[in-house]
Amino acid sequence: MKNGLIIFALFLSACGGAATNQNTAANTAARTPASTFAAKQAPDTELEKQFAEIAKEAKGKVGIAAVVLETGENASLNGGDRFPMQSVYKLPIAMTILKQVDNGKLSMNQEVEITKEDFVSPGQRSLIRDNNPNGTKMKLWQVVEAAVSESDGTASDVLLRVAGGPGEVQKYVGELGITDMSIKNTEKEFAKDAKVQYDNSSTPLAAVALLTELKEARSIPVEKISLIRDFMNESPTGPNRLRGLLPENTYVAHKTGTSGTDSGVTAATNDIGIILLPNGKYMAVAVFVSDSPVDEKTRDAVIAKIAKAAWDKWGK
Repeated sequence: MKNGLIIFALFLSACGGAATNQNTAANTAARTPASTFAAKQAPDTELEKQFAEIAKEAKGKVGIAAVVLETGENASLNGGDRFPMQSVYKLPIAMTILKQVDNGKLSMNQEVEITKEDFVSPGQRSLIRDNNPNGTKMKLWQVVEAAVSESDGTASDVLLRVAGGPGEVQKYVGELGITDMSIKNTEKEFAKDAKVQYDNSSTPLAAVALLTELKEARSIPVEKISLIRDFMNESPTGPNRLRGLLPENTYVAHKTGTSGTDSGVTAATNDIGIILLPNGKYMAVAVFVSDSPVDEKTRDAVIAKIAKAAWDKWGK
């Protein structure tokens, strides 16, 4: 949480220190719900061919969707197919929390108690568990940061509980007009049964639709939702994925997702994010690598090469 305090101070300043927005209902009514992006242009077939060639290196199934938000330039591969999200699903969970903050149901400054019963399994990523073996109390915004930036499994499950369960997250996603994304299980449930990860699924197009909402802030005021984008840009996870081949310090607000490996096959190696291109435009991109027998370095490189191919094509 290296810059969390600074970011949160700016967040409170932008919000006037309040957790609610008196004009939320009117503002929301005036916005158009996000949905799978409506292509303003025909798909870039040349880029799609590049995607297909790069994807072969994974020797599994790869799903890709990418769009330049300002122009509608787009390309995809298996964009309408379902893939396990793994920790990518922490993004819609966090966005649901911000929506409830905006509605006045929650406050980002409220304290959240985290007990040992909330901890995910030792094999799952959780700095909260590792640093607080007897449990702790944290501000809600700190739990959001841990889930989104550090991909903390304990934080994710706590947020899911605070939000009211998977059904509340699914409801929010549905209100955005996104139908091809399912949020059903907790991180703890992932550890008990690896098969349930396939229930928490998304198409690449649905993931890009969620990223579009994250950038365009239709359902949540920008001064609130930008907090999540800042946490995502700070994230240390997956440095060799979307960021891997891009210039150092490129703005990449991203969320990774990774499964375990069973019998030499990795079910999910994912990264979705918003990337600032050299020409000042923003690209939303989702890459899901599923059921791949190759090593992590190769899987990460597939994601990095896809991001770089789109960067080179659309960034001029």
